[in-house]
Amino acid sequence: MPTKQIIQHIGALLDLAGVLVIGVGVAVATVVYAVRCGRSREVVTHYRAYRQGVGRAILLGLEFLVGGDIIRTVAVSPTFTSVGVLALIVLVRTFLSFSLEVELDGRWPWQGKPPMGNVPGAGRT
Repeated sequence: MPTKQIIQHIGALLDLAGVLVIGVGVAVATVVYAVRCGRSREVVTHYRAYRQGVGRAILLGLEFLVGGDIIRTVAVSPTFTSVGVLALIVLVRTFLSFSLEVELDGRWPWQGKPPMGNVPGAGRT
């Protein structure tokens, strides 16, 4: 089998892995959410953890998808057009990843983690 075909198959496998990670991650987060809500009936309490689980699955899946795109574009057809399209895809996916991280953590990445004394509810018993 020629090298280009092997590389294309590896890229396709990474794409498949990305889709599977997203699908399985969302399914697992949904099942966990349903079980938690069934036990305590406090839907709103468990909603944030559910969103974080879904967000983490999407982030990890996006990483696999970007990896597949990079492998196929750079190794198989490195033309200016394909590299430009790859740059746009990576830019959009990076923006999505950045937005999801902000949504999950509730703060900008450069803000760092707040000290324990400044966390709302810290120190209460």
